[in-house]
Order: sequence, then structure tokens, then C-alpha cells
Amino acid sequence: MYMKSLFRISILLIFLIQNSYGQNMDDVKIEVEQLADNIYMLTGRGGNIGVSAGEDGVFVIDDQFAQLSAKIIVAIKGISDKPIQFLANTHWHGDHTGGNVNMTKAGATIMAHDNVRKRLEETPLRDNSMRPKEALPVITFNDKMNLYMNGEQVALFHVDNAHTDGDVLIYFTNSNVLHTGDTYFKERYPYIDLNSGGSVDGYIAAVERTLMVIDDETKIIPGHGSVSNKSEYKSFLSMLKDIRSLIKAEINAGRTEDEIASNGDLLKKYDDKGFGSGFINSERIKRILYRSLN
Repeated sequence: MYMKSLFRISILLIFLIQNSYGQNMDDVKIEVEQLADNIYMLTGRGGNIGVSAGEDGVFVIDDQFAQLSAKIIVAIKGISDKPIQFLANTHWHGDHTGGNVNMTKAGATIMAHDNVRKRLEETPLRDNSMRPKEALPVITFNDKMNLYMNGEQVALFHVDNAHTDGDVLIYFTNSNVLHTGDTYFKERYPYIDLNSGGSVDGYIAAVERTLMVIDDETKIIPGHGSVSNKSEYKSFLSMLKDIRSLIKAEINAGRTEDEIASNGDLLKKYDDKGFGSGFINSERIKRILYRSLN
């Protein structure tokens, strides 16, 4: 029964992401927020975008959906008239990579973890066509790499089996700004894509590792949500550990997935704070964690 439930969750997510490709996005506005001298966060629809702009050019993190590329490029040109040199994908999901082809055409060289290229290259689109080569990263790495641009070292590092199997976090060492990709959904339950190699234990380990890199002054660009900080990221980690313990206890007590998912009191203290108001509601996070822990 739980496999069918997990399958339904995955299909629903795919439907929502792919449906966004067909939506009219004329009403979407790209908002720009400056976080440091050279670092900006762009929001629109989909995953948050990071931008480094300086004398060496522009470095972009994630690119939302193809229909928004023109607006995103206009917003970037409002920051800098330098060319877009590089684009990093934090993972392979379409709300973070949907604009890859357009960014390549705009001059960007795409970089990502090895598994991001593999999944983009091997996973058909909803019409069963394959992505063109312009959508694929041309620079890939397995563990970590550094980019020296706009006067600072930019550290890109992979975390294993967290949101997916190809997650990369990106830290601007001088500006003290971190882009977490979808290893952080601020004030929401996270989506852990088990079918793409994600796991709750890997997700928690990723946050723990990242918290050792940053300090109390670090500004954080989460995958989804407003600008954050180390204290809020630690609270997110505490929530994850707590709900993992709660669901593990239910599993150890012999509860089934459906019994756990239908228990409205189990995560009530977080539900009441609005953590289930996003795509991953209370029932879905319980089902995902049940499956991840079994």
C-alpha cells in the first residue's frame, strides 16, 4: 500500500512541475533582493535563483522555468550588463533547471553534479522526448569544486542522498552567502525525492554538514522561501529530527503507513505553524518519511 501512495506522491509532483511548463506565466514578476555587494536573490515561480555579478561577469544559480527565462535575463541585466558566464544547477528538478536551454543560448556554461547531468540526459520529458544537449551541464563533478569569480572563492559541494542524489550547495566565501538548493524549504516540510535517491537521513546529514560551514552572519538563499539565516536553518533541522523520531517510533510500534499518515495529531505542533501549507502537506511528509525509514 505504501508503494502505491509514494507513487501517487511522485506522480503528483511531476504533474505539478510539468504543468507549470504549460501555464501562462505572464503575471509572474521576478523580484530582486541584494544580499551582499555582488550577490542577489531572484524570486519568481519555482526555486530561488542566486546571482553573483561583478567584473568577471555573471554567475547564476538555478533558472526556474523556460517561460520565465526572458524575464529572468532582463532582471539580471538590471543588475549587470556583463555577460552570463556560468550557471549552476543545485539539482535536476524542472523548477530549477527548466531554463537551462535558454541560459545556454544566452551564453552560460552549465555546471552541476554528475548525477544531475545523468538524470537530465536519461529522463524523458512529459511528451517522451529527450532534452536537447543545450539543457545539459557541460562541467560536472562528483564531490566538490571551486569557482574563482568576482573577487571571491565560490565553493560548490555535494551532499549525498538528501533531497536527491545530485544536490549541490554553493557558498560565497567572502560575501558569506549560502545557496542551499532544496536541502532547505524555509518554514515548510521538505520534499524528499525518494525516487531520485533522496532520503531523510541523508537530508538531515546534509543540513548538519552545512551548518558547520556557515556562521551566525551568513545569509541563506533557501530552495524555497524568503532569505534566511543559520538560526532558522538550525530550527528547520530540529524539526526534521523531531518528525523523524516521531515517525520512527510509530513504525517501531507496528503502525502501518496509512495509520501513520491518517494520524492528525502526530505532527500537529508543526501543522499548526503552517509547515504543511506547501506542496508537501502533513500526510505527504509522513508517507515520505515512513518509506524512507523502512
